[in-house]
Order: sequence, then structure tokens, then C-alpha cells
Amino acid sequence: MSFLDYFRSKKTNTASVAKERLQIIVAHERGQRDMPDYLPQLQKELLDVIRKYVQISDDMVQVDVDRNESCSVLELNVTLPEK
Repeated sequence: MSFLDYFRSKKTNTASVAKERLQIIVAHERGQRDMPDYLPQLQKELLDVIRKYVQISDDMVQVDVDRNESCSVLELNVTLPEK
């Protein structure tokens, strides 16, 4: 193995890492494109209602929509603080 081959192999590894990261970003963007428009507003309103009773931060509530062939399912995950 020559000195130049050492540097060429690093570029290949860097390129594959960049490709994987780009694939992850594209998959994430595709997932968000299918989300309903009302979801961010729904999440904000749910946070406001929960905050009336419990002190929580924004990252403690997650709202997702799962779609099947026949229906859509709204999934709400709330992490409540321990007392």
C-alpha cells in the first residue's frame, strides 16, 4: 500500500458517511411531508392544556400520526416528571 492509497481510502469512507447522512435527512424530510398541517398546532395546544396541571417542557410531549391502509392513528406520548 502506498502513501497515496492511504489518503484515497479516507475519502471513500468520508463519502460513504456523507451519503448515509444524506439518506437519513431525505428519509426524515419525506416523513414530515406526509404529516398533517394541523399537527404542530395540535401539539402546542396539548402542551398548553397539560401545563395547566403539570410543569413540563416542550420535549416531553411527542405527537405522531401513523397511517395504515384504512385509517390514521394519532399517537401522543407524554413524559411526566416524577414528584
